[in-house]
Amino acid sequence: MAVSMVPPLFSLRLNTSTNHGSSSITVPLFHVHARPNRIRRQSTIIVFSSRTSGKRPMSEEAKRQFLQKYGLNPDEFLSEPSPKTRRRKELHNTGTGNQIQLEDQKPPRTTHKLLQVLGGKARRKKLLSPKGMDVRPMMEVVKGAAFDILQAAGGCPASLRPGRWLDLYSGTGSVGIEAISRGCSEAHFVEMDPWVITNVLRPNLEWTGFLDASVIHTVPVENFLERSEQFIGESLPFDYISVTPPYTQVDYGVLMSQVANSALVGEDTFIVVEYALRTDMLDSCGCLVKITDRRFGRTHLVIYGPKWAQKKRKS
Repeated sequence: MAVSMVPPLFSLRLNTSTNHGSSSITVPLFHVHARPNRIRRQSTIIVFSSRTSGKRPMSEEAKRQFLQKYGLNPDEFLSEPSPKTRRRKELHNTGTGNQIQLEDQKPPRTTHKLLQVLGGKARRKKLLSPKGMDVRPMMEVVKGAAFDILQAAGGCPASLRPGRWLDLYSGTGSVGIEAISRGCSEAHFVEMDPWVITNVLRPNLEWTGFLDASVIHTVPVENFLERSEQFIGESLPFDYISVTPPYTQVDYGVLMSQVANSALVGEDTFIVVEYALRTDMLDSCGCLVKITDRRFGRTHLVIYGPKWAQKKRKS
């Protein structure tokens, strides 16, 4: 048999003290002390079912009457939050708001000096390049080999034949700067990223002292090729053109067709193209023939030029 002991709500204390200084007997006094009931009151949970089996959903008025029956304020339970408040609660509960803020906050772009000019009057001068993979400059071993081949094909192993250079997808400008350093009179740089131009390309030109011999075109290469006469004017064609695009973002067949059919290419133009492994390159580019095609790891280098340069290199 289980016995439940309920704590008393009141305690009584009997005062039996007497006054010895008097002959009369003091009547016992009762002191009543109220002690509150310490039994916890459980929280109330109200659950409304939106649909019951075989019955219609409970109406709004029926819900209010139900809550009032139990002494509850219907406004506290039935008031719906505004869409903005509901959205804020959802973001707080799921943490999606924090994720959105973190995605929007990209780390600032920075630069470092890992490149240098390999030959000519600006030899060994360090060049800026962006950290990360946003801009991928031509490897120095590839750049050095390209200029050695061009100088030999032009009949002057010590320097380039004087002329004008067009650097497509210029990025850091290291190829065009190398060209000016080795003998070119002028270089045009085509780069569409304003941050790269402001923080990398222009500082490199100023540092090497070649800013006055340079022209920067802030435009996508595709647009530049379509409107080359508008950008360059009558000073066409170029003596040298370098094409160093991001491998995965271009179609080399379409790109080289645009270059070959543009007014930028003449009968004596040399074109230097850097491309990735497993890319098919044609044996000719317009009126120009393939002079060399070399591999440097996963990077390939092909140079197109006039037929007389091909014969001179073989001899």
